[in-house]
Formats: sequence, structure tokens, C-alpha cells
Amino acid sequence: MSVSMSPTEPNRSFTLASDRLRELTASIHPSRFAACLDPLLSHATLLRLQQSFRLQPRLAALLVGHEVDVSGAGWNEDPLLGHDPRRAALLAGSIWHARSVLTLVSKHDLSILVKMIGAEAHAFAIRHLSSAVATSTIADPEHLLRQIEHDGHACLGAWLDEAPALDRIRVLLRLPVGTAAENPAAEHRCAAGPLLSLVIAHLRAEAVTV
Repeated sequence: MSVSMSPTEPNRSFTLASDRLRELTASIHPSRFAACLDPLLSHATLLRLQQSFRLQPRLAALLVGHEVDVSGAGWNEDPLLGHDPRRAALLAGSIWHARSVLTLVSKHDLSILVKMIGAEAHAFAIRHLSSAVATSTIADPEHLLRQIEHDGHACLGAWLDEAPALDRIRVLLRLPVGTAAENPAAEHRCAAGPLLSLVIAHLRAEAVTV
């Protein structure tokens, strides 16, 4: 007696792929949609599109591109464990410029820097002073912030260049268009591995203690 089997596995795979694309769409930075669809679209319109249950898989596929398979076994753990990539960039950039962070001691300048990069990144830089990359120091806190952001994002981008295409794009799409993560220099490629190893260890330890 033959037994009829319902095609549940293909349906399950399709549903899983759609769920992944919706999750990805919800995390994408709005500037990515604006650049891909229409730069003149308002933030409110972009938000409505991003939250549309029906459009989410199509929008994600549009941004990811057809060369990246989102339905197969390549969907690994998020490289940043689900954390904000800007936070990871600030942590990496703070180590890069740890010598400058350490020398910024006046109450006024220190309060400005901590307000901009956060107490976590400031403490992280001091803790990992021995891994600092920049040898020259920056005295102006606003200039220092810009450099921390630039070098941190560039290190993140260089580190992601070594990751599978899907893992890389899942993180980059959470960043706004035009960060240094999109065009790291050779010096960032040299330092990215050690710095991001410290960042990921920090993020993973935080997940364990929560």
C-alpha cells in the first residue's frame, strides 16, 4: 500500500527563508533603502516599507542581491552576535586610539568624549591600552571621536571581508551608507583581526552574563 507524502519540507524551507529575510529587513539601516529605492523618500515612508510584512522578503532580496543564498546552510550565527555594528566599531576604534583616550584627562574634554563614544568604549580603550594602534595622540575630543568612528568602522569592514558573503552583508546593511567599513585601508586590514577578537570576546562574555 503506497503512502502519500505531503511536501512539507519545501514549504518549511520557504517559510524559514522568508522569516530570515523579514528579520534582516527589520535590522537594515533606512539609508540603505533610500539609496536603493529613492533618496527623496521620507523617513516615514521608508519606515512603512521596512515594516511591511508583505514587502520585507522582497526588499531584503533586493538589497542582498541574487548572488547570496539566504535559504541554505550558510545562515550562520550573526558575526556580531546580534549587537549594533556601530557599537562594535566604537569599541574597536577606541582601542585603536587608546593612547589619545588615556591622555584626555581634563574634566571638560573627558565629559565630551564619554558623552560621544559612551562610557563602555572609554573603559574598553583604557583596559586594552597595550593593543593600541595609533602612536600619535589627538587632543581635541570631537576630532578624536571622528577618528575613532572612522578607524573602528574600517577595522570592522576589513574583518568582515574575511567572512562569508552573507555574514558580511548582514552586518554592513545595519550600518548607514558611506561609513569607512565599506573601504578599509591596508593598515586596517593588518589590525582588524586582533582588535575585533577583543571586541567579540567582550560581546560574547556580556551575552553569557546576561
